[in-house]
Amino acid sequence: MQIDILTLFPEMFEGVLGASIVGKAAQKGIVSFRVINFREFSDNKHGQVDDMPYGGGGGMVLKPEPIFRAVESLTGSLEEGAEHSVGGKPRVILLCPQGKRYNQAMAEELAEEKHLIFICGHYEGYDERIREHLVTDEISIGDYVLTGGELPAMVIIDSVVRLQEGALGNAQSAVADSYSMGLLEHPHYTRPAEFRGWRVPDVLLSGHHENIERWRLKESLRRTLMRRPDLLETIEMTPKIKKLLEEIKREL
Repeated sequence: MQIDILTLFPEMFEGVLGASIVGKAAQKGIVSFRVINFREFSDNKHGQVDDMPYGGGGGMVLKPEPIFRAVESLTGSLEEGAEHSVGGKPRVILLCPQGKRYNQAMAEELAEEKHLIFICGHYEGYDERIREHLVTDEISIGDYVLTGGELPAMVIIDSVVRLQEGALGNAQSAVADSYSMGLLEHPHYTRPAEFRGWRVPDVLLSGHHENIERWRLKESLRRTLMRRPDLLETIEMTPKIKKLLEEIKREL
């Protein structure tokens, strides 16, 4: 198995990937790791990988260009359907609080893959085009927020590597193993306004703050309805929220 990790802090993985079951699996040639600092793929002389979000708001958003380039340096252009030499297309995994909740069944599924690529983000979030056009999976390890995606990547890598044949001393060991409003966050976009033909929604470029806030709330509700409908039971159903949910359901 080939595992690649895109991060701004490669030093965080030095101990984890070289120790315990994970380190022994690498020594045996069961798994191979590459840790890539995606800042190296910035086209900015200062190595900038983030920018302010369109539509305003706090925090910074990771730009699409460095992450696309970093992934494509490992795989070739995914848009062209390039096959990786270790066999088949890789699973490109985005670590984020909005992803599918990780569990053992997912670990067993990922353990069957030949190539995994983990994207560890920081700051406010990712440009939405990374989610829509690059990744194959979005994964969360729980309903809480961490500083970045490095620790979740370590958790998933550990759970996947130990399932590889020969990683554990006893092959039977693995077999015996058993938000402010309470909504998921709306999509984020940053510069450029158009990337590979994918445009930022016009409303975010309009400068009309009331329309922007309405769009954000609606998209937050849409994402929550589609991914975590149980969260809707915990929020106050104001007339505005009820109206937006009715609109969303008509659009589905």
